[in-house]
Amino acid sequence: MTDMMDDISLTKRLLEQFLVVAEEKHFGRAAERLSMSQPPLSQSIQRLERGLDVRLFERSPGGVRLTAAGEAFAVDARRLLDAQSAAIGRARRIASGLAGDVRVGYVSILSHHYLPGLLRAAAEELPGLRIHLHQDSSAAVAEMVRSGTLDLGFLRDPSRLSDELIRHDFAVERIIAAVPHDHPLADVDEISLGALGNEDFVLPDATQLPVLAQQVQLACSEAGFTPRGRAVADDLTGLFSYVASGLCIALLPERLRDFAVPGVSFVMLHGASRRLETAVVAVRRPEADAAVLRLLELISHRMAE
Repeated sequence: MTDMMDDISLTKRLLEQFLVVAEEKHFGRAAERLSMSQPPLSQSIQRLERGLDVRLFERSPGGVRLTAAGEAFAVDARRLLDAQSAAIGRARRIASGLAGDVRVGYVSILSHHYLPGLLRAAAEELPGLRIHLHQDSSAAVAEMVRSGTLDLGFLRDPSRLSDELIRHDFAVERIIAAVPHDHPLADVDEISLGALGNEDFVLPDATQLPVLAQQVQLACSEAGFTPRGRAVADDLTGLFSYVASGLCIALLPERLRDFAVPGVSFVMLHGASRRLETAVVAVRRPEADAAVLRLLELISHRMAE
């Protein structure tokens, strides 16, 4: 066998021509099916055979039939076309955001309310997308998105974001009071923030929870008092723990009512102050790929329903 494979390119068109001739067993019918004339088709098959240095067809006046080598090549040619088609389709799905991998970061509390809905919606509408989750602090998630370690991050009201990140607000929650279950206000439906002026508070750490810490101070100031700090916690679960201990109360985002925390009751705060609102945001890099944008579009659509 001579080394002639370098002289021929197994293009999609050439493989398709070969397979149609193999199926029709006749150059005339194959040419008609391919919408071309017979001589160029015959020449293409001859070039293929010369390039492979293999006879693929036995010719006769009534048509053609595959040789043993042709039979084997037909199987491989079909596999090549299928693999090529699959590769092209996958590339297009990834480019359009319908497939691929997305690394998503989040702060712990958000995983219980927003992430399950996002994962379910993605599984239903973007089944080719694989989502990899990473939990961390707001500052760490934002930095990992900025550096490219994560593709998308979900945070609660970040204080300052890098200019290299784009922010998408997709939910606003009210701030409510969390009190011990045996507190006199535990069974009250709604109170004013001013009614808590004489209470001991567990306060958010100003470094780890800067936005919530500032909100608590400003909201209480608007209500006419400075919160009396009994303790400080650097995450929401720590705030929960102090309230459950019966030692103090806290101001927390309303979705935390979804947690069945023993020893903690929640009370709505009435009033229109913007200090009593907190935002849930998504952050991404400006050059985010199509899959990230598809996910954000999906979130926006679901939140609007």
